[in-house]
Amino acid sequence: MDPQLLRSTFAVVERRAEHAVTFFYSHLFWNNPGVRELFPEDMLPQRDRLFAALTHVVTHLEDPGLAGYLGQLGRDHRKFLASPALYAAVGQSLLAAFAYAAGAVWTIEAEKAWTEAYGHVADLMLAGADTAAKAGEPAWWDADVVRHERYGDDLAVLTLRPRQPMPFRPGQYVSVSSLRVPRVWRTYSLADAPRPDGTLELHVSRIAGGAMSTALVEETGPGEVLRLSAPGGGLTARTPPGGLRTYICGGTGWAPVRALLVEAAGAEPELEGRLFVVARAKEYLYGREDAELLKELLPGLSVTYITAAPRQRRDRATERLLQALRACVHWAAHEVYLAGPPAFVAEVAEVLEELGTDPERIHHDALPSVGRFSTRPNTAAERLLGPPAPLWHNPEARAPRDQT
Repeated sequence: MDPQLLRSTFAVVERRAEHAVTFFYSHLFWNNPGVRELFPEDMLPQRDRLFAALTHVVTHLEDPGLAGYLGQLGRDHRKFLASPALYAAVGQSLLAAFAYAAGAVWTIEAEKAWTEAYGHVADLMLAGADTAAKAGEPAWWDADVVRHERYGDDLAVLTLRPRQPMPFRPGQYVSVSSLRVPRVWRTYSLADAPRPDGTLELHVSRIAGGAMSTALVEETGPGEVLRLSAPGGGLTARTPPGGLRTYICGGTGWAPVRALLVEAAGAEPELEGRLFVVARAKEYLYGREDAELLKELLPGLSVTYITAAPRQRRDRATERLLQALRACVHWAAHEVYLAGPPAFVAEVAEVLEELGTDPERIHHDALPSVGRFSTRPNTAAERLLGPPAPLWHNPEARAPRDQT
């Protein structure tokens, strides 16, 4: 493969991304009519997910971890019942869309490079799927909802019992599908270490206009069955015993952080570190009771709860967190585990680097590009004058940041 040629071609295609994606799916469905039924009715998130995956591949062509990422992606795509024939059809439509969008830069050399690159990607994904199948891993796990708890209008905690044993590591996530929203999968973190009874816990925040989150928070109840994909994600413990740690979570980012702390309480009760739990308002600090119980199991853990002040904008909670982080010391000695909404994680990670934390010691799942936060809009007028640039990355398109 020629990485420079692949990147230069993709840069042109990306500038016409909307046209390229529309052409791709039109070409795919026209030439393969039976494929349409594999996709959800709303194709907008699927469009974003496609370019998120393509961007990741193009930007990591020389990364030794790319093969592992693609193997995991292929393993995950078993939930779509993706066959070798489907991979071939997707490849044909993708090359046709690139040729359409790239225009004059789509040369014979570019077509050859992309044909070889896609073939390599497909081979690695199929190999990952084959390895999982040979290991006896199901394409998905059916899980019964055994408990559904509401916290306010927008948040629910679901306890599930998979019908088959489901191995996972604390801090990982799964994709979830419901018959209430056919053919749609959304990722949610698992909120505990593996339990003796095999149950799992998901924390779901309802997103305005989000069909899956709305169904899980407002409509799903005990007795229903959800489908869960193979676990994935890079927010897993990697700190040697005795190291200093900081855990920072915003919103339902508490779920993977709680899982990591439950694991630490069992394996390393002498842990020393600090925990920051951030919520947009006091009523959203739903994890406070669990955090206090974990503090009793981990006496060396200091816990700080941060919310916006009464009658203040809800995004002021993040500003108050950043002030608290700047008041702390010894950042160079800490491993940091960070979870929450993508923009929250990106902003906090930037400040942590400014405070002296080694970027390699800031652990979180991979994020869509949300830009640098060199300046932060403080008023409605500033946010109107400087709105964020539109993104081609799905906010839920999560992948391991680090495969090591």
